[in-house]
Amino acid sequence: MSAAAHLFAERGFRGVGIEQIGAAVGISGPGIYRHFPSKDAMLVELLVGISRHLLDGAHAARAAGGSGADTLDRLVRGHVDFALDHPELIVIHDRDLGSLPGEAAREVRRLQRAYAEQWVEVLRDARPELDAPTARARAHALFGLINSTPHSAHDLDRLQMAAMLRAMALGAARS
Repeated sequence: MSAAAHLFAERGFRGVGIEQIGAAVGISGPGIYRHFPSKDAMLVELLVGISRHLLDGAHAARAAGGSGADTLDRLVRGHVDFALDHPELIVIHDRDLGSLPGEAAREVRRLQRAYAEQWVEVLRDARPELDAPTARARAHALFGLINSTPHSAHDLDRLQMAAMLRAMALGAARS
């Protein structure tokens, strides 16, 4: 999956063949079919899988308790970690979401809406004066800020970038 993610991010889903994925992991292209029924199934696993992972992380951040500000900090930390650890998935999502089969694309969108709504509720807990549409707009703006990392995270080490993104996101959420 990691090799496929790297290749899809680098060349685009349509620009990568099963032979290239196999070669990247030291097996023949058809050997991939022992693990996945198709290249499409790999894309589904990557995008649906990370969407589920993010939603599960949001649920865990909320279940940990504490103030709205504490929960917001956990959400931001989790999303920053995702963005810095898996920038290729952000690139793939941005470029290749339209390549998913219909049902998988609907599932990704459903999971992402649920994830965003977790942020909306946490933002409203942290900032009770926010109405739902404003909190939703803020959540998406925060995603944009944090998800810019595939294009900007190359000049700083991971710790510096994580600290900067976290401070910027929390500052934007509080303003």
